[in-house]
Amino acid sequence: MMQALAAHGVVADIVVGSSVGAMNGAYYAGNPTLAGVERLAEIWRGLTREDVFPVSLRTLAGFLWRRDFLISHDGLRKLVDDHLPYKNLEDAKIPVHIVTTDIVSGDAVVLSQGSAVEAIVASTSIPGAFAPVKHDGLYLADGAISSNTPIRTAIDKGAMRLIILPTGYACAGHAPPAGAVANALHALTLLIARQMTTELEYLDPAIDYSVVPPLCPLVGSPYDFSRTAEHIDRAIKSTGRWIADGGLEKSHIPGELRPHRH
Repeated sequence: MMQALAAHGVVADIVVGSSVGAMNGAYYAGNPTLAGVERLAEIWRGLTREDVFPVSLRTLAGFLWRRDFLISHDGLRKLVDDHLPYKNLEDAKIPVHIVTTDIVSGDAVVLSQGSAVEAIVASTSIPGAFAPVKHDGLYLADGAISSNTPIRTAIDKGAMRLIILPTGYACAGHAPPAGAVANALHALTLLIARQMTTELEYLDPAIDYSVVPPLCPLVGSPYDFSRTAEHIDRAIKSTGRWIADGGLEKSHIPGELRPHRH
């Protein structure tokens, strides 16, 4: 999505992201150019599951017997440290705001200053998989819990024109996806889509927005990085077609994100 938008000449004034959108958005904020987005795509193409989710028999044993989380933050923290071109959020070339969730209260917590690595790690800390990150007396976890598509945060930060890049594991199809994890993520995607469409439908008319359609269907396991290149190439083409069809010129919600009734 980002690569097609950048190729079309779209440059953001601010970035607001949560969960994996925090990681992509933070990198973009450090180099908001087509070359920067292309470099981000190359980083994703080079990743393996072990780089982000290094699950082994040892980690499973630790989860069952000693810990309340499955995976260490070390792989994710190294990934961000190795590639992010700045240390603190306030040092990005354009303002970036990372949405996390206070895992105790469920409230959204927006980070705009301080360690970029810690903010990204917190926003991508899926409960159960990763431990929450302690910050100013709070325990911060995945931003998707409180605000997967942080529309309200962007408006609070002064945005009057939104380009929303939603992601999700599955879209409305003819049958449920295969596998327990895929079904759980499919249900979460549907919940997020309903929340987002409701929020957009009640948005102040003065706020203009465009929602870039996500890939549908999204093939493969959410932990299968071997298909990353295929997904990126498909997203570039589908977003390019959406732009050519006038997607940036009108406020509408793609059919893929509307609740389907049969």
